[in-house]
Amino acid sequence: MTRYSEFDAIIFDMDGLLVDTEPVWEEAENEMLGEYNISLDAEVRMGLVGLRNDVFLGRLKDRYNIPATLDELQVDVIGRMLKLIPEKAKPMTGAAEIIQFVVENKIPVAIASSSPGAIIQAVVESNRWQQVIPVLCSAEHLLAGKPEPHVYLEAARILGVEPTRCLALEDSTNGARAAIAAGMTCYAVPDLSHTRWEAFAGITDQLFHNLHDVLNHLKQVQ
Repeated sequence: MTRYSEFDAIIFDMDGLLVDTEPVWEEAENEMLGEYNISLDAEVRMGLVGLRNDVFLGRLKDRYNIPATLDELQVDVIGRMLKLIPEKAKPMTGAAEIIQFVVENKIPVAIASSSPGAIIQAVVESNRWQQVIPVLCSAEHLLAGKPEPHVYLEAARILGVEPTRCLALEDSTNGARAAIAAGMTCYAVPDLSHTRWEAFAGITDQLFHNLHDVLNHLKQVQ
């Protein structure tokens, strides 16, 4: 029986929340686009962060008239990511501590990410989280990715927890919208590499500087 009762489960986003993969994604994307002599505009990328990989790449393909097929782009960027993750995908500040907290308090936990399943698996294995985060949900094969709620609802279903009793932790506005649409409470840790605090106005007012601050808050409400 868990000693923590504020929520029955905690569901983590991954990229930019648990692991600093946004710069890694950007590196992989820029390398790939460089093959087509394309330079990705930072403002364009900022508006697409948190979307499912096929949607993200589809919008880039349309915007820059990339001749490759969407499948080719996905295979390309995922391959580049899998090479970069072991060396460059580092945990965000406070990630280790909040994961230890959920383990100690026996809180059911999952990852709900827009990233392809192969990327989620690679990140979890690289950080040796297989035992502590056994439920890994990708929006890859669901009806729609974030900001639609499907991946969060799927994570809650697998955990056997009502969505309204789940806490979702997010770094992007698209992800926060997905969590709220699923009926969950959402705490946001804005990743300032691609968003701003004010962008969360009207989505969630539970904003934190880092996962240490989230953890301190969770300890206070036990």
